[in-house]
Parts: sequence; C-alpha cells; structure tokens
Amino acid sequence: MFADRAEIYIRSGKGGDGHVSFRREKYVPAGGPDGGDGGKGGDLYFEVDEGLNTLADFRYIRKYAAEDGQNGGKKKCSGKDGKDIVLKVPPGTVIIEKDSGKIVADMSGDNRKELVLRGGRGGKGNQHYATATMQAPKYAQPGQSAMEMTVRLELKVIADVGLVGFPNVGKSTLLSRVTNATPKIGNYHFTTTSPNLGVVDLEEGGGFVIADIPGLIEGASEGLGLGHQFLRHIERTKVIIHLVDAASTEGRDPIEDIQTINAELSSYNPQLAKIPQVIAANKLDVLYGEDEVDVIKKIKDAFEPQGLKVFPISAVSGKGVKELLYHVKGILDNMDRTPIVFEREFFPENIRISEEPFEVWKEEEHLYVVEGPRIERMLGYTNLESEKGFVFFQNFMRDNGILEQLEELGIQEGDTVRMYGLQFDYYK
Repeated sequence: MFADRAEIYIRSGKGGDGHVSFRREKYVPAGGPDGGDGGKGGDLYFEVDEGLNTLADFRYIRKYAAEDGQNGGKKKCSGKDGKDIVLKVPPGTVIIEKDSGKIVADMSGDNRKELVLRGGRGGKGNQHYATATMQAPKYAQPGQSAMEMTVRLELKVIADVGLVGFPNVGKSTLLSRVTNATPKIGNYHFTTTSPNLGVVDLEEGGGFVIADIPGLIEGASEGLGLGHQFLRHIERTKVIIHLVDAASTEGRDPIEDIQTINAELSSYNPQLAKIPQVIAANKLDVLYGEDEVDVIKKIKDAFEPQGLKVFPISAVSGKGVKELLYHVKGILDNMDRTPIVFEREFFPENIRISEEPFEVWKEEEHLYVVEGPRIERMLGYTNLESEKGFVFFQNFMRDNGILEQLEELGIQEGDTVRMYGLQFDYYK
C-alpha cells in the first residue's frame, strides 16, 4: 500500500535520577556521600532509507519512544544511558509539528540523519553536592524530563518535472513512453492512485526525473477527489508539464481544463504558480486535418501570450514528444538543479523552556552570570557545536530578553558571560 502521510507520537528518553547514598564501611566511620549519577536518556533520530518509498509502516505503529536513562546507584555507580531510537523514512519525508504546522526537519538533499528529540540529561548524585559546610547532602539532582510531541510525516516526492492534468488525459501513458516506469494504465478515472517516478534519458546525454502527479480535478485544493493528497508532491518540482486532452475525448474543453488545474495549483500554494510550466496538448492521434490545426491554434492563442509554450503531442504514437522533452531539458539546464529542501521552522528545544525562570546578575567586574532552570534546559538540549544549534542559542538569548538585561547591567564588549559550564565573551 502506498501511503504518503502519517501521524505519530514521538518521545525521547528521560534522564535517570541522581542517587542519594553514603559510604558505610566498618573501618570508615565518617564515610562521605557516594550517590552515583543518572544515565542520559536516549535520543530520537530520523534517518533516510533509500529502500523505502512509502510511510505505510507508520500507519500501524503510531508511538515511538527512546529508552530512559537508568537511575544512579550506590558506591558512585552511574546509571546506564538509555538506548537511542532511529526511525527510518523514505527520502523526501517532511516532519511537521502537529499543532503549529511548522517544519521540524526535511529529510531531503544532504540531510540524511536528523536528531529531532534530545534525551534528558542524567541527574547528579549527592556526591557532587558535598561542601565544607554540608558534608552529608541528602539530596540529588533529578534527571531531565523527556521531550515529546506529535508530528505529521508527509512524503513529498523529489522530481525535476511534475506531470499534472485531469484524470485520463494520458499522463501514465506519456510517463511509460519516455521512462522505464511501468504505471498501471486503464481507460477510467483515477487509474493512478500514487505518484509514479521515472528517469528520462536523452540521446545526447543528461536527463531528468519526472513524476506523474495523480488525481487533480476541480476542487482538488479543497480535498475533493484524490487531488489534495497529492498536490504536495508538486512543491519540489522545478518544471511542470501540464498535459491536456486536446481531442476532448471526454467532452471537456481543453482550455477550461488548463485554467481549472492552474487555479487549483494556485489555491493550494501560490508559489506553485511561479514554477515554469509547459503545456502538452495530447491525443493528436485522435485528431485529423483541420480539427487538429484549429484545436492547437486555439490553445496556443489562449496561453502562449502568457509565456506558456504549447507542444502538440501524441503519447500513444510518440509524435512531438521528443521536442517537448528537449524543451524541458533546456529549461532545467538554465536552473539550479539542487533539490528543494524546506527550511526548518520548529525547534523542539523550545518545548518546555519558554515559561521557566532565569536570573541575570553581575558577579564581579567584567563577569556576568546567567542561571536558572530555563537556561539549564536550553544548554542541555542544544548542541552549540553545530551551526543550527548556535543560531538557536543566539536567538534564545535575544528572544528571552537576556541580552537586554545584560546591557541594562552595563555589560561591555569583551566582558565574560557565564552560564553554568559555558563561558563566552560578549560582543554585539
């Protein structure tokens, strides 16, 4: 079964709690604290698997969780780290946070593996809290809580060219003629119920990936027919081939068909109207003599003034197909062929830290301190060694008013800011 959407619950592992215990041995009357640290919770990853082309597996199992970290033990024994979990998805899968509709990750291009939910940090045992004045601390740090959310998975196929048009206009026939794809073909509506991909190889070398996007009808952008399920697949394409039944074999006006489908594309996503489009007037094998000339002239007169090139073709006989393909190849050669990858919009690190308190104070000359649960959680969930993590850190400092408070305290360029184990110099 082909499935291009799924909704699942995901959760990272909770950090293990630190342990409270004291050394008790016969000849050690004043044994100190020896509570061990909790283990780190497992991380949750998404990874591309080239062998997959559907999200069907996620229709049956809808909850995925990494392993919790083990609690610390006596005699300074640390708890075991929880096992990570890696969810395999087909290339082109977009992960979207359910409530906000924002993109968490796009598993396309160079993005082969993405850490989506970081496991909670293990809590420190009471051995770490002994001081000169508190030699027998009876408390330990709890492990960080797990991160969890519900996400939608959407598969958006990666193709250079998208074939669109009403059902039964010959998209599958054209795809089978120009590629090695073998779509199911029949003389009835909605023969194609999933996108078919094929590679077009041209004689002079080079080529492109083409996808038959099924099920577009009037009202598709509102969910009628199968259209709404597959409109998302056009978003990555560089060029659209708009196939139309020029012979009107089902009694529809080809000019109205083109206008209707283009209206549906724009209604679904206005950006689709900006994708270069070529019109393929199909089923010339049914037209003869003056009928062919008249029909093609009408279509050209209606759309070529708008910059839409019209190619009369027959997907059955192959007439005009070669000219169409080379024209499309020419458009692609003048474009950036880098696959379209959707930008990240949602950062799971924000899930629980927005409402927690923090404090900012000046500890000594040229040294400022920022601490609090919100800061500790942010540092625990953010990889500052990655570019994305560092950008998130900068935005966090600005959006939460930390930079503003530091400036109110009189911080100057070159002064030091300390956040738990992290220290950095302040520069605007």
